[in-house]
Amino acid sequence: MGKLLWNEKFNIGVEVVDKAHARLFRKVGKLMDMVEHESDSESACKENIKFLEDYTMTHFSEEEAYMRSIRYKGYANHKKIHDEFRDSTLVSLKKYLESSDYSPMAVERFLSVMIGWLTGHIMAEDQAIMGNVDAQSVYEETPDTSVVAGAVNQAMKDVFHLEADLVSAEYNGRSIRNGYYYRLCYDINDGGKIQLLLGLEEQLARRGVGMMLGMAAMNRPKMVREASAQILEQFFHHLAKLFKSDAEYQIRKAEVLTKDEFREDFMTRYPISLLFETRLGHFIFCARKWDVKKRKGE
Repeated sequence: MGKLLWNEKFNIGVEVVDKAHARLFRKVGKLMDMVEHESDSESACKENIKFLEDYTMTHFSEEEAYMRSIRYKGYANHKKIHDEFRDSTLVSLKKYLESSDYSPMAVERFLSVMIGWLTGHIMAEDQAIMGNVDAQSVYEETPDTSVVAGAVNQAMKDVFHLEADLVSAEYNGRSIRNGYYYRLCYDINDGGKIQLLLGLEEQLARRGVGMMLGMAAMNRPKMVREASAQILEQFFHHLAKLFKSDAEYQIRKAEVLTKDEFREDFMTRYPISLLFETRLGHFIFCARKWDVKKRKGE
């Protein structure tokens, strides 16, 4: 696989932040090469993973300090995302690594999540610090297809740097070419639930993972698939911010699906079922939302 390189055109324009991003990706690349070329690298993996954990936390602190210094309006929400990654995602990954004795599969999953989360976070949240993406609420919360389609297109431009043209407002579940499929389940702070069913063609997934990292020709489909799940979580978070709503979403479950699992779930009916086309392939966006009835006394 080609060398992992940070693409400087995605710098946000703040030196301390940009240098930290570049160093993070160099370390991820070093660990990736180690896993690929060294058969007995457990101690080195542990050392590099510990560095990544520590340095990610240092970077978060520096980034948060900068946001406070410029009185960034999105600071509280941005810090919450950092905290969730530190307290939940990294903790879960570390437990998985330890329980598997740092197996190559576990290390690759660690790398996939790190690459996907950092890529999605930088493209959506970090770029918003300097106003490089649309972080303002510009749509009324509504089930209207044209409004949702407009928001999806805006999020696609911000996160993937691609136009997404709506080609069908009534997607019928047909397969897409070499597709990756995902289900994301969220709890809403008002007691409701939202579930997304997403699909994207392989070339589009590679764009998401590789556009910043010089990895467009990456030949690790499993890593692309896992990393894309993380990017799509960030994609939806950014999409939700575009609506004028006080609702907050908490990810409950993120799953990678097979084509058959996707199709079976789709048949349970999604009121919003949209098919988009980009120059790198199709993107499926299906959503349903429902309220959870509270028991008496709650």
